[in-house]
Amino acid sequence: MRVLVLGSGVIGVTSAYYLALKGFEVTVIDRQPAVALETSFANAGQISPGYSAPWASPDVPLKALKWLFQRHAPLSLKPDFTRWQCHWIAQFLSNCSLERYELNKSRMVRLAEYSRDCLRRLRAETGLHYEQRSQGTLQVFRTKKQLAAEAKDIAVLERMDVPFEHLDAAGCVRIEPALIHVQDALLGGLYLPGDETGDCQLFTTQLAAKAQALGVKFRQETQIHRLLTQQSQLLGVEVQTASGVEVLQSDHYVVALGSYSRQLSQALGLNLPVYPVKGYSLTVPLINAAAAPVSTVMDETYKVAITRFDQRIRVGGMAELHGFDLSLNPSRRATLEFVFNGLFPYAGDVAQAQFWTGLRPMTPDGTPLIGQASAAYPHVWLNTGHGTLGWTMACGSGQVLADLMAQETPAIETQDLQLSRYL
Repeated sequence: MRVLVLGSGVIGVTSAYYLALKGFEVTVIDRQPAVALETSFANAGQISPGYSAPWASPDVPLKALKWLFQRHAPLSLKPDFTRWQCHWIAQFLSNCSLERYELNKSRMVRLAEYSRDCLRRLRAETGLHYEQRSQGTLQVFRTKKQLAAEAKDIAVLERMDVPFEHLDAAGCVRIEPALIHVQDALLGGLYLPGDETGDCQLFTTQLAAKAQALGVKFRQETQIHRLLTQQSQLLGVEVQTASGVEVLQSDHYVVALGSYSRQLSQALGLNLPVYPVKGYSLTVPLINAAAAPVSTVMDETYKVAITRFDQRIRVGGMAELHGFDLSLNPSRRATLEFVFNGLFPYAGDVAQAQFWTGLRPMTPDGTPLIGQASAAYPHVWLNTGHGTLGWTMACGSGQVLADLMAQETPAIETQDLQLSRYL
């Protein structure tokens, strides 16, 4: 059975790998010259099941208003007054109740925990090395409000049997010794020992090689133009290559194009609730290991994650609702430098850092879309909308998709991961 996977980011490549293990004949197509060169290229480097949570929470509407007037705000909105943006924001706000937050976080944690387990099995089976560490995530709090808000997350973690440790400031320093110089500014932290870190782009590149060894074909530098339909039938995918325009046909199609999934799928009469949420990162050369984080530190005040690689430090964060704008905003670099220098001032050479931006495909409830696209097109499948947790959920999403396409029962509940929850 042939499968055409659209997109060669971490979601597309993991989908292809798990489908190949099931015996499918898989081809991956993407406009970039190599895999993982867009959203998967320089993300925050976290595999964070314990930190999995929707952006839509009860305190976000008020916070968002305050952030509009802050210099180092984690969220920025540039209204374009399109129906799409307005509708997405309305859906997002409808998920900001405590009840919706707990529901959304529960299913996100379910998928993320499963995905981490899939990753560990994959690593044991393949021997992949991508500068990974298994030393957890430390979320640090500076205010009493942040400590109070932690309670709702702990309630979900307890219900899902996710290990955690609530820490005072001294406990934060025990987990991350380089925080000693800012200990007085911290009121506490939440440590999630089951989380992991690593270089997503390196992981995706190595997994693509493993997928090729299983027979997966990669057609890079292949621009996807549109889906060709006729009378509720998908005839194929029109693409542009160096040789010209051609139509690729398959038995099944997987849409794993991140933020670009919505536009392509409109030909099927679908309106995917996936909006591009722009994020930024710095990749900082390491100059003092003792002054650097051991794993990942998440600064709750600025929503910035600082992750240690072997000889680099990745600093990532921010959320901008600016459509498909990929320009590098220097004020965002200033924020990342401000947070990094405030927590780990002697760890890396910020002047030599690489500044990057990417578009996270975000759903209003934070949960991805995995499964059949619609009853009208039973051979079209979705694996998109993972937001800030693409790598965290990638292996589990790929395994779930492969199980569903092979008509097997996935190891976790998947009904509430499908597009049907929005219909």
